[in-house]
Amino acid sequence: MRKLSLLFTKDGLQYRISKNKSVLEESVFFVSGEAPGDFIEQKLDEIFSQKEFDEISVISALNHFTLMPADFSRHELGFDLISYNSEINREHEELMLAVNKKFGVQFYFSLPKKYYLTIKSLNKPTRFNFSGEQFLNNLTAKNQKEIHINLYHNQCEFFALAQKKVILYNNLDVNSEVDFLYFVMFTLSKIGFGTDETNFFVYGETTENETFISELQKFVKHLKIVFDNIPKKNFIFT
Repeated sequence: MRKLSLLFTKDGLQYRISKNKSVLEESVFFVSGEAPGDFIEQKLDEIFSQKEFDEISVISALNHFTLMPADFSRHELGFDLISYNSEINREHEELMLAVNKKFGVQFYFSLPKKYYLTIKSLNKPTRFNFSGEQFLNNLTAKNQKEIHINLYHNQCEFFALAQKKVILYNNLDVNSEVDFLYFVMFTLSKIGFGTDETNFFVYGETTENETFISELQKFVKHLKIVFDNIPKKNFIFT
């Protein structure tokens, strides 16, 4: 069985085709200033028409989400809750839910309907998930204050955990060291995490964001790079 994995980020699309535990091929596409408005759609069409696969895993890291307790059941309010974090267009977005039983939280998130409908039209077994849930599900927390940062191309997502409970999650665009450090330090001050007592764990595009990490190391005492997204490994924990 060949599995196609798709990762949607703020300005890009990554795909991987794997069989069992072997990665057969993968590639990343980023929207540039010269790219057409339907660039991602074009790349999706190319993948679907040129690649062979039997099932699909779709992960959205797009910044259209909200985090709620796992027992929240007013699902009809999903779009309303997302709108507090991001501007949404209900006619052009598909509302989805990802539940994380391990930490007792759930994510409402949306995917552009044009992507969703194209994927569903393939009539293949498909699983949709939010990057935050995927990330969280693979964390092993201890009875301490922890910050887990997953870095993408010009983007990061961020969990604050204390005594194995989720305190905060966010997902934002990061285009400079100043943005990155301000985001981390501002968040720490708001949730009462001291830089000396908090353990930081970094994942993802660590080589691409090496300057971000070196700047962060100037301000925090405990920092560990868990892994770097080297080719054919660590596709957001799939």
